[in-house]
Amino acid sequence: MYRNIIVLVFVSFALILATDGLIHLKNVSGKLSFIQREGNATYVRDRELASEVPTETKFELFDPRNTLRTAKFNYTWDFGNGEVLEGSEPYVHHNYLSSGNYTLRLRVGAQVNKSSTPLTGVYTMDITVLDPIRNIELKGPLSFQVSRNNSLAIHVDGSPPMWVCWRFLQNCVSATPTGCHLTMLYDNTFRLNHTFTALGVHCLDISARNDISKLQTSNSIFVRRDPSNNLLFILPCAGIILAILSFITVIASRPKKGKNKPQVSEYSNATYYSIKMELQPHQDIPDISSDLYVSRAEKGEVQTLLLQHGTRADSYSYRN
Repeated sequence: MYRNIIVLVFVSFALILATDGLIHLKNVSGKLSFIQREGNATYVRDRELASEVPTETKFELFDPRNTLRTAKFNYTWDFGNGEVLEGSEPYVHHNYLSSGNYTLRLRVGAQVNKSSTPLTGVYTMDITVLDPIRNIELKGPLSFQVSRNNSLAIHVDGSPPMWVCWRFLQNCVSATPTGCHLTMLYDNTFRLNHTFTALGVHCLDISARNDISKLQTSNSIFVRRDPSNNLLFILPCAGIILAILSFITVIASRPKKGKNKPQVSEYSNATYYSIKMELQPHQDIPDISSDLYVSRAEKGEVQTLLLQHGTRADSYSYRN
């Protein structure tokens, strides 16, 4: 009998404690947490999330006395982008498709038993969604001129502000550890000026990070001579070559001594003789003219006919 009384007293005391806990528990307490998984990496986020990354949003209940261990919960998630989800689990999978500022609202309801008053809790959190850095690209040509101030444009695909660190390495190697030039970037594109002092291949190492991601890349750059320097070298050489060719042309076209004698054709069927003719004046003839006609009669014979206008005509014949 005494044993039954003692058990009844303990049960009543436990019910009093449980009722007292429910009386003092006016709402459901807890906090929100975010877990993002990208590839094999897992990130625990607070108020800043990466866009287009699968996200697990979780409500962590605060119940040190286990008062709500048998309660039935209901969760209503409003992500602030027009999407609302409802369920009985303390977590939900969702991801933001674009960057921006959003307000997340969660309403939690707990029902301990049929006779108890439902407990509720409403949580609001401002969330910043950023685009992670997924690409670093060097815009424009990858060939530059030596000893000249060259301008390079670099585009970083991610949400600013971002910290960008860059350095140049000759032959893409460094004998000693070198630092980098650190720049705060408030836009996606920035320009840097650099003068290359050596020919050959160089590497531009760039690392960028924002509040949710980081990325590092390297670009190969070829440094060549200035074309104007090559032109200054080629023009004098061309002038020297042209002068030499002109000198050779003048020497070749100059006539040689002793070789300007007239040449007689080697082929001839006629024999030429010098003919001495004397013309006697004649009073009756006002004008005297002569024509020398050479004809080929036979092989080895030349007939020469001297025609005179007047009264005389003499014919001469010569044979070899």
